[in-house]
Amino acid sequence: MKLSKICASLAMCCAAVTFAASANAADEAKRLTGGGSNIMYIITPSHSNPFFKTEAEVAAATAEKLGYTVKMVSHDDSPVKQSELFETAISDKAAAIICDNAGADATVAAVKRAYDNNIPTFLIDREINEQGIAIAQIVANNYQGAKGVAEVFVEAMEEEGKYAELFGIDSDTNAQTRSTAFHEVIDQYPDMELVSVQTANWDQNLGYQKMETILQSHPDLKGVISGNDNMAVGAAAAAKAAGKKLFIVAVDGSNDARDQILSGDMTATAMQPAALIAQMAVEQADQYLKTGSTGKPEKQLIDCEIITIDNAKNLNNFTLSK
Repeated sequence: MKLSKICASLAMCCAAVTFAASANAADEAKRLTGGGSNIMYIITPSHSNPFFKTEAEVAAATAEKLGYTVKMVSHDDSPVKQSELFETAISDKAAAIICDNAGADATVAAVKRAYDNNIPTFLIDREINEQGIAIAQIVANNYQGAKGVAEVFVEAMEEEGKYAELFGIDSDTNAQTRSTAFHEVIDQYPDMELVSVQTANWDQNLGYQKMETILQSHPDLKGVISGNDNMAVGAAAAAKAAGKKLFIVAVDGSNDARDQILSGDMTATAMQPAALIAQMAVEQADQYLKTGSTGKPEKQLIDCEIITIDNAKNLNNFTLSK
């Protein structure tokens, strides 16, 4: 091929790439103005979990204070139910959707449908595996929090002994992030022995049941790392019923975990600022609807606070007073 033809071909390729990049940039810059109503949808997992109840209630109170009509609903960690709720929000011409989602992959299509219908989505607590379709993804720094509480765990265990892990929901990216961070710390200590990993789906009753089973197989268990407070509180109750004293750490920062720490039945938790994150999402939604920008990047990480016996008394509803 002649040099002139090669140059021409390269020029055409460059032009195509430039056009595609421009199109993508234009799409990313698309301003969503809302469905036309004054309704703000708040979609979370079940309010039986105090974490999700707190974020839903704070989001609702913040939205109402800003003048929105609120519809607060739960998908119960069902992607199918979540999809139906997004469709309802679209039918109601929602101004915006605040969502703690039901799966990093399963939620992408629902958020995209809202986007295509001019409705901005603001994700809290859990991320999705795509960028550019949600206006914001505001989450606790699970990695930082889990590493911090794992360090407390290792110290309490005196760097040795058998321990078990209670894992959250497989489809939730937070579950894997926390587990990975736990082990980045603990696996450095060769005398720490992991004897069982059980999935308890963030649930307190399941945490209790799984802990009962683990203790039957490993009566010399010394500690437990838990992906969330609900499972940890269940584990603490099972240990107490069995007459065992275990070192138990978790991530969330609930009042239930606080009380367990103060009573000596749990060692520590990493508080996710659920109230702050929910408030931020609603305030950013309001700003975005009014100005076309949140002034923030899409991905926003908020650090956790490590809660131990030293500061547990200052914890209330996922807020730590100084």
